[in-house]
Amino acid sequence: MKNEQTFSIEWGGRTLTISVGQLARQANGSCTIQYGDTVALCTATMGGVRDGIDFFPLQVDFEERMYAAGRIKGSRFMKREGRATDEAILSGRLIDRAIRPLFKDGMRNEVAVIATVFSHDHENDADVPGLIGASCALAISDIPWDGPIAAVRVGRKDGAWILNPTYKEIDEGGVDIVVAGGNGKTIMLEAGLNEMKDEEVGDAIEWAHGHLAPVIELVEKVRVAVGKEKKDVSTPKTEEERVQRAKIDELHATARAFLATRVNATLFATPLKDKADRKDAVSRLKAELDVHLTEQGVAKDDLKRATEVVDAFVDAEVSRMILEEGKRADGRGIDDVRDLSAEVSLMPRTHGSGVFQRGATQVLSTVTLGAPGMEQTIDTMEFQTKRRFFHHYNFPSYCVGETKPNRGPGRREIGHGALAERAIQPVLPAREPFPYTIRVVSEVLGSNGSSSMGATCGSTLALMDAGVPITAPVAGIAMGVASDEKSGRYRVITDLQDLEDGDGGMDFKVAGTRTGVTAVQMDCKLTGIPIEVVRETITKARTARLQILDVIEAALPAPRAELSKWAPRIETLRIHPDRIRDVIGPGGKIINEIIDTCSVEIDIEDDGLVMITSLNPEGMKKAKDWVTQLTREVAVGEIFTGPVTRLMDFGAFVEILPKQEGLVHISELAPQRVDKVTDVVNVGDIVTVKVYEIDSMGRMNLSIKRADPNYQPSDRDERPLRDRKPMGGGGGFGGPRGGNGGPRDRRF
Repeated sequence: MKNEQTFSIEWGGRTLTISVGQLARQANGSCTIQYGDTVALCTATMGGVRDGIDFFPLQVDFEERMYAAGRIKGSRFMKREGRATDEAILSGRLIDRAIRPLFKDGMRNEVAVIATVFSHDHENDADVPGLIGASCALAISDIPWDGPIAAVRVGRKDGAWILNPTYKEIDEGGVDIVVAGGNGKTIMLEAGLNEMKDEEVGDAIEWAHGHLAPVIELVEKVRVAVGKEKKDVSTPKTEEERVQRAKIDELHATARAFLATRVNATLFATPLKDKADRKDAVSRLKAELDVHLTEQGVAKDDLKRATEVVDAFVDAEVSRMILEEGKRADGRGIDDVRDLSAEVSLMPRTHGSGVFQRGATQVLSTVTLGAPGMEQTIDTMEFQTKRRFFHHYNFPSYCVGETKPNRGPGRREIGHGALAERAIQPVLPAREPFPYTIRVVSEVLGSNGSSSMGATCGSTLALMDAGVPITAPVAGIAMGVASDEKSGRYRVITDLQDLEDGDGGMDFKVAGTRTGVTAVQMDCKLTGIPIEVVRETITKARTARLQILDVIEAALPAPRAELSKWAPRIETLRIHPDRIRDVIGPGGKIINEIIDTCSVEIDIEDDGLVMITSLNPEGMKKAKDWVTQLTREVAVGEIFTGPVTRLMDFGAFVEILPKQEGLVHISELAPQRVDKVTDVVNVGDIVTVKVYEIDSMGRMNLSIKRADPNYQPSDRDERPLRDRKPMGGGGGFGGPRGGNGGPRDRRF
């Protein structure tokens, strides 16, 4: 297009290209970003300020388009993209957590950042390009924002870190780390790991920072070329607004001066152990401030504006006390974990249950085991696959003492559930030895600091209680920081809770086993965390994690040896892939007959793995025997007993296994000469036969006389059946009615 400008660099073995001026020109800032053949349009728009709003209304969306990957939605009835998939929500949260801290404090304008994927190459995940594109769109817009930042994905191959791994490389390497930031500071982390050593996590993050600078330089180049002047949304525009702002500033100054005389006595004179006590203390500060300002002649309508400063003032004071005196509002030491408890088997009919509590954070997790066919089908822009393990996280309003309607899981619930799921995934058993579909649900019963890590611990307890043979228990902890960015002072705190998660802090969650880390998630309210603080946080998190694992293992040292009596049982067997059709039957007739007769569920993989699920041991055995007999490979010399199913002039057919017949030639019916088949057997007779020959087409030749333990072979019996002359009777082998010399389709 005429006004299009493009900017490119080589990055990680592929070209990263940013184009501006071509699409979405009415947004405050827009660009398309391409990496490989993955392309996304990223836009940033800003609106006005809603009356009475007291928060920053930032909206970040990641829009998947099925056409981007050349796919049509799998649903028969709904072909249009609808509600965002969980994967799209997680990508949107990834971008949100990286860009949000760089908006100015006090900003109240509505801002929407949208990344829409237009092309997807099935190799390069669009979330990192989408984050870079969002950074660029904000940087070149007139929206106030203190970027740009960059992001990079780290994988591992042959023991070395690799930049922006493909999906295949992530699966093979067991490492997926996304780092966002710049200038040596980390602003956002997301990682799924296969029990990586704690110190290696820090190494990977530090390595990632070496690859952020080229991207930031690229975005800066775009900004210099096409960037707009930033709008001033904080300075009053009219005399009336200036007067009002001066009045508010004076009120805030008066409020802060009063709070400075009261906050220490209220919050730190005695340890406030409970969340309710700390909440009441802040409420008392607000009430005392109201009284003080009323006595100072402040109008009632202005009191609310004055008390707006209380929460921010308390946050700042909590951070100051941690930084300068090492004191926490609840009296704990900087590295202390709150009181811990763990229990299992609380629910009588679930397949497994566990309750984990850390301070006021309490989570009940339950496990349900199902047949392999209960797997979840995932139909997204990126892939269509199935998932055998999923974790669902519920956060009802009562867990924080509030009354709100339940509208189903929101973005936060989906994000927290995914984090705990990622933390548990590496320790789950492989599918073949444990083919169950596993659903874990975590109900947050009380929340005050990292309920997602509480859900991780509760899930571990429930899985072990259910008898799921996980390779190791997993625990998680949320770390925080008190900081003064101007002076460069930071102090890491263990087991973050309520008042400690304010401005100038971070929420750094680390989950793992005794061996290593399985998941990391970090976001902060700062402009970034130096690498030395990141390393210190990971080290201290390990100490806390081991302490929590001690409590978990005291409740239940290892997975139970047996599954719950309420859980279904699954038995597996392998058959030759060519025999799958014998189990399924025409139109599914045979497999449905087994399912209905035995009250089981049967799942068959393409490689011949058969999984039978049942609550009834007798039905399980019957179904397994049935499948075994259907697919059994018969060997020469075996003896069977079965019914005569059909008669021919040249012999009788006998069913030796379900749906498997063989021919007893008239010459094999008895030791003596037989004139007519019906002289020896009739349809329905139960006879014992021996398999003495399987021809090149897999057809079985049987014998009644050879099944007799006293049988003595004659010279004629030693010759192959096709070489024998008829013994007489109406058409034997070689006669006009068939046998091996007649039409082959008469056999089966």
